[in-house]
Amino acid sequence: MKLKFHSLTCLLAGLLLFTNVHAQTPKFNVIAFYTGKSDQAHISFVHEANKWFPEMAAKYNFRYDSTNNWKNLNPEFLKKYQVVIFLDTRPEDSAQRAAFRQYMENNGAWMGFHFSAFALTPSMFPQNWDWYHETFLGSGQYGSNTWRPTSAVLRVESKHPVTKGLPKTFSASPNEWYRWSNDLRKNKDIQILLAIDSTSFPLGTGPKQHEIWHSGYYPVVWTNRNYRMVYFNMGHNDIDYEHHTNQDLSHTFDNEVQNRLILNTLLWLGGSRRGFHAKEQRSKEAKEF
Repeated sequence: MKLKFHSLTCLLAGLLLFTNVHAQTPKFNVIAFYTGKSDQAHISFVHEANKWFPEMAAKYNFRYDSTNNWKNLNPEFLKKYQVVIFLDTRPEDSAQRAAFRQYMENNGAWMGFHFSAFALTPSMFPQNWDWYHETFLGSGQYGSNTWRPTSAVLRVESKHPVTKGLPKTFSASPNEWYRWSNDLRKNKDIQILLAIDSTSFPLGTGPKQHEIWHSGYYPVVWTNRNYRMVYFNMGHNDIDYEHHTNQDLSHTFDNEVQNRLILNTLLWLGGSRRGFHAKEQRSKEAKEF
């Protein structure tokens, strides 16, 4: 009798251990790349993101790592991760760029914020990566921006798993909003998810008049149907430059609805099935949605 009781106890203990280990196994792994060296607004966002994402990881059972070593953007390192995030910049090294393209073309997933899509020739970040800016993002070069960082009313443009549960319109966190050289509406591969609503105009406070938008169509969140990716124009906090304090005047992740959008996106990206082509998987999810 004692032997049977001991065996049962061991079995239950083993099952409990297996359950605990299984529960603690992350559903997917995320790696965020960042530079965090230029523009206090971008540095502020990076610090904020690297606090918010680990909190979400603990709550929703995924693993979040971050690195400012872009040499890690190589095939061997990326094998460990199902989602890559660019928080503030893009890779400049040709080998790193090739590794990222290979990763995305082999069912990798990506989320990018704000400056990660910036390119302007001539500048410190010229448009010298056609696949990324023209094919993958579809946006082309940077065109202009609003100033100073202000909130905008965003409008959901299409149904998609990442916009599920969002109101038709909502006010975003303060941001420096970008305009692009390419009209994304004309790109059959691009699905615009959110755009600036006309009720936002005039958008920006200047002082330069061209930094205030009075009309136009401005996509701010979109995906490319050929890849598992989402780009967010958000990621530029308002900073007290005028008084030279460099203190934060706003935070990107202080917005419940916007946070839901970002979290929806990350869970959707992390939920991809390895081995599925991006188009096939997207078609299946669209039907389910």
